[in-house]
Amino acid sequence: MPIECGSLVNLREKIAEIPDFPKKGILFRDISPLLRDPSALSLVVDEFSKRIHPKEVDVFVGIESRGFPLACALALRYNKGMIMVRKQGKLPGATHKLTYNIEYGTATMEIQNDAIKKGERVLICDDLLATGGTAKAAAKLVEKLGGIVIGFAFIIELTDLKGSKAIKNYRYESLVKY
Repeated sequence: MPIECGSLVNLREKIAEIPDFPKKGILFRDISPLLRDPSALSLVVDEFSKRIHPKEVDVFVGIESRGFPLACALALRYNKGMIMVRKQGKLPGATHKLTYNIEYGTATMEIQNDAIKKGERVLICDDLLATGGTAKAAAKLVEKLGGIVIGFAFIIELTDLKGSKAIKNYRYESLVKY
C-alpha cells in the first residue's frame, strides 16, 4: 500500500538515493519509487497543474527517458499531446539532431522533424535539472522546429550544479530541491 503523499516534503521520501551510479562519486536521485506510487505521482501532477495554466501550453515534450512519464501524465491532465525528445537513433523518420555536453561527456538528442508546428507553445518535462545541458538542448531542438518554449517542469533540481543558469532565459518549475 502506498504511503500517503500529501505534501512536497513527503515527496522526498519517494525519491531513492543510489550511490555511485552511473559512476563512482555520483549520488543518483531515482524517481522510480515515486512513479510506482499513484498518490505521489498524482501530487506531482497536481503541483504542476497549480503552477502552469492549461491555456499556456499546446503540447508537452518529454526528455528521454524519465521525462516521458511526467510529460504523459501532464498531457493527459491538460488534454494535450506529448512529444518525445530521444537519444540519437531511437526515433523513426527524419529528425533534427543536436550534440551537447553532459556531466560525463557528450550526448546527441533528436526530435522528429514534424513533431511540432510553428508557433506551438511547448512545456518541456524531465525528472531532474542538474547542469541544464540536456534541458537547453531540448529547448534548442523545439525552437529549431518553430516551437515556443514556455518553460520546463522538473520533479527534482540539484541546486549545487546550477542548471538554472543554463536555462536562465526560460521559466522553470521544480518541486524538490537538493
